[in-house]
Amino acid sequence: PLQRTIVALQREFAMKKLGPLHHFLGINAERRPQGIFLHQRQYAIDILERAGMSDCKPCYTPVDTQAKLSEDDGPPVVDATSYRSLTGVLQYLTFSRPDIAYVVQQVCLHMHTPRKPHLTALKRILRYLRGSLDYGLLLRPSPTSKLVVYTDADWAGYPDTRRSTSGYAVFLGANLVSWSAKRQHVVSRSSAEAEYRVVANGVAEVSWLHHLLHELHSPLQRVALVYYDNVTAVYLSTNPVQHQRTKHVEINLHFVCEQVAAGDIRVLNVPTTLQFADIFTKGLSSSAFADFRSSLN
Repeated sequence: PLQRTIVALQREFAMKKLGPLHHFLGINAERRPQGIFLHQRQYAIDILERAGMSDCKPCYTPVDTQAKLSEDDGPPVVDATSYRSLTGVLQYLTFSRPDIAYVVQQVCLHMHTPRKPHLTALKRILRYLRGSLDYGLLLRPSPTSKLVVYTDADWAGYPDTRRSTSGYAVFLGANLVSWSAKRQHVVSRSSAEAEYRVVANGVAEVSWLHHLLHELHSPLQRVALVYYDNVTAVYLSTNPVQHQRTKHVEINLHFVCEQVAAGDIRVLNVPTTLQFADIFTKGLSSSAFADFRSSLN
């Protein structure tokens, strides 16, 4: 008991000595009336200076609404090393900028053989950063502690392999705590299958957060809600009956159905206009992008 007391006093002294959190691993934490604002403004400025685009013309969105980039489009870039370097540093910026998670994931897919259209897409990200240096992630006090997940998939959107892009956003109360934009490992034979795979990923993330909160002695008081805009996938989550068209997604189907049966989650349908996870799966119009970006805090 004495040793534990000494350790506790040492930790308390160390915390008092450091003072309030204001900077951690390149991420700035500013205390505001609304909550804690996390941003990497100086890091973004350094990236622009490194690319020689400090005075570039800003743009409203980090990606256009055209089809996804192909591996063989256009001639190879002259300086592939610079492309890989800038793409690498942008990955760390997504820690406080979920609005660029999708497009950074897209340019990362072509790091091995970057071509001119890939470089153009990379420069568009930098132009978007130039006009949004003051953006970050706001964490604010929330009266509720329920988990809400938005999941979505862009079916067969990758032109070279026809794999789908998965995206999800996890909210704890009013705060975005986890997000993902990732290409699926296998080809989905239907849009429902692609949607159901990302639902399984979102449910797995919820399950992990559920156990983490329990270990932190802050268990959830409400059932977690999982939203997506595919009616077929919603039906499958509550119907464990397997038939010919769903045998190939049996593992994900059983995993989600078990979570639903246990009462840990509920799977619900949401209109596409309110599907915030769209920002992690595809290019959006400037109005839709701005609306969803605001919804991510």
